[in-house]
Amino acid sequence: MFPITIAGFKVVSSSMPDTNASGRLICLCPKPGIPVPIPGIPVGFWEPVRLVDVTKSPMCMVSLGGLSFGSATQKGMKDEAEGNAFYHIHWYVYSMIYWLEILLDFICLEMAAVDIAYLTEFDPLWSDDAKSAILNSETLLFQNVAAYQACIADCMSCSAGLLASDYAFWCAECQGMLYPFIETAAAHNGGVGTSVLMVSKFMAKMHRQLMLWGYYGYKGLCAKYPMPIIKKSQYRLQMTYSIPETKSCKSIGQTEAIWQAGKEFPVNGEDFGYLIWRKRDCCLL
Repeated sequence: MFPITIAGFKVVSSSMPDTNASGRLICLCPKPGIPVPIPGIPVGFWEPVRLVDVTKSPMCMVSLGGLSFGSATQKGMKDEAEGNAFYHIHWYVYSMIYWLEILLDFICLEMAAVDIAYLTEFDPLWSDDAKSAILNSETLLFQNVAAYQACIADCMSCSAGLLASDYAFWCAECQGMLYPFIETAAAHNGGVGTSVLMVSKFMAKMHRQLMLWGYYGYKGLCAKYPMPIIKKSQYRLQMTYSIPETKSCKSIGQTEAIWQAGKEFPVNGEDFGYLIWRKRDCCLL
């Protein structure tokens, strides 16, 4: 959850990088049943909101203890002969702060039960390059040296302890390119790094489909808002499988070279699970 800011001032610090606070001392937001906006205090924090599986086995629910609803023989390996990686994504609603009732007076907390929200096995855009162009027709604009060089520079800054750049929205920093929003990675350099790239690609795709929205900054104080281009600084990742990461989260695009050791191994260690943390700026009424 940390760092936590109140009225633009940091009250609980953290070693993790954070977005800029809204800078407002008060906020005004509508409240059901009251005809005029109610004044409140802006509060910023990080909340765990989603679980995500990254798996080569269709319908293998990694975050549900490996429960499988499909054939284990239908593995996603069609491109591995060419050096590419191929993964399915499973997306779960996981509103932990709301369930535990840690924060009671925020109007913008997500009130949702645990749920399987998305399975890419049923998404034709995830497995077909041509169809995916419906969502990301601008992909060709970033197939050049200048675009890749921007990603390299962003990788260095992100790995030095800064948040990923939202201006270079086509980059996944140290993991490569976010585009196109499909199930394959151009080069499979390791399961951990590739799984992080797949999660980043999927979240960018969900933003483009307006299934993920913006929640931080002054626009997010009262409610979520449309964000068709992902702002990577809004998210953190924490590995839950194969080897849980219990001490820290990772920024999108941060190099995996310093933390991937021992987290990928044959058979049971080839699928991955992550907890998604999201930055929230809310109005405490």
